[in-house]
Amino acid sequence: MGSTDVNRRDLIKRAAAAGLIAAPALGALSACASGGGDNDSKVAKGEKTKDNPLGVNKDAELDFVIFDGGFGTQYGKDAAKIYEKNYGKVKLTATQKIRSLLQPRMVGGNPPDLVDNSGAEEMDAASLIDKGQLTELSPLLDAPSVDDPGTPVRDTLLPGTIEMGQYGDEKVWRLNYAYTVYGQWYSKKLLADNGWEYPRTWDEMLALCAKAKKKGIAGWTYAGQHPYYIPFTLYPFIGKIGGPEVIRSIDNLEPNAWKHDAVKSAFEAYHELAAKGYILKGTPGLDHIQSQTQWTKGKCLFIPNGSWVENEAADTTPADFDMAVGPVTGLDGSDKMPFGTLWAQAGEPFIVPAQAKNPAGAMEFLRIMLSKQSAQNFSRLVKSLSCVAGATDGMEMSPGLASANQALKDAGDNVLNPRIFDWYPTLHREQIGSVVAELMAGRMKPAEAMDKCQEYADKTAKDDSVKKYKHA
Repeated sequence: MGSTDVNRRDLIKRAAAAGLIAAPALGALSACASGGGDNDSKVAKGEKTKDNPLGVNKDAELDFVIFDGGFGTQYGKDAAKIYEKNYGKVKLTATQKIRSLLQPRMVGGNPPDLVDNSGAEEMDAASLIDKGQLTELSPLLDAPSVDDPGTPVRDTLLPGTIEMGQYGDEKVWRLNYAYTVYGQWYSKKLLADNGWEYPRTWDEMLALCAKAKKKGIAGWTYAGQHPYYIPFTLYPFIGKIGGPEVIRSIDNLEPNAWKHDAVKSAFEAYHELAAKGYILKGTPGLDHIQSQTQWTKGKCLFIPNGSWVENEAADTTPADFDMAVGPVTGLDGSDKMPFGTLWAQAGEPFIVPAQAKNPAGAMEFLRIMLSKQSAQNFSRLVKSLSCVAGATDGMEMSPGLASANQALKDAGDNVLNPRIFDWYPTLHREQIGSVVAELMAGRMKPAEAMDKCQEYADKTAKDDSVKKYKHA
């Protein structure tokens, strides 16, 4: 998002209104771009050597567009300085309007070399791939890593990173750089000051919310204007209750996937938060920043979010807040997965357009970003994990980052990786998002919500214009 997507970044979209036009805008882009422009303007290839394994033209400029969101842009600027020591100048453009800025360039056959494809205006990667608009990244993954020439880049990445760049086959179309841990974010200090324990079961969650309510503290808040934040905890809650196969069935658009008992239990649990008045008043009208601010002010206990939140909410977070992420609270002892189960995955996708003039330079830039030096710098700057395994070892970490790192270690193999959010972004963001918004606001009963989610999923499954994907 995060993130994100969630995504973040990607996990992370910033405006529902912008999301509503994402699919048609991208469709028009892809239809035009697939036949526009040419490759005659590509720069000449450089000589491949031990120090230049991708054969970068050392005199060619690199055109890089970076998303200026929760992670900022400094980490990209720092990587650019390293790149420029051995290669050409980097033209770095920062924006929050990825699609608005790049659509004319993609249609005109003159895209940047490297794009941090994130934010509310993230381009639909599935559509770009389907229309042949992205460069496949195997040359980057097979290249020697910066830190150990005997180890290919692909072997330095955290589990799931490569899979997040795959869409139905073994080819890798994007590199998701941030490693986001999603969950119930909270203040350790707030719980400790009141002698409260982190809830492991839903009965414990309701009991804790009741205690907090007596002290004028709400149990939960969330980004009501962007309800696709709610699945940051809802999806892993469903998976914890019913097992990873339930998440896979939802991702695969299987008939009656949303009718599973695990979905029913999760929807009933979340509906109970609203029914008992445990959600911060006014939450449905809050955006992501406003909800985070209410949370950092101590107005509520929990917020569903990704690990980018520590950096994004830094301006309003008290010095002694002691921010932490907790794994999803389970239902009860019948859950199929243990306490500690997380949704964690690589986000913040970087892509190399197929018509980029300097694709080798773009992949070399990513190779530099995947060095431990750049990965540590990223984590230090933005308080988030990168996709580089072991990059934070021995590093002093902020509270939220340390918590995310520990939660990931504690989860072990119990890490869920939903794909509905990036395989079918319209379904996830606009349709499922609208349903859970109504559920959490107490305006829709669980049974109706299940029916509506299944109706939307079935429509997507039957829509021949939407490319379909399946878990292996």
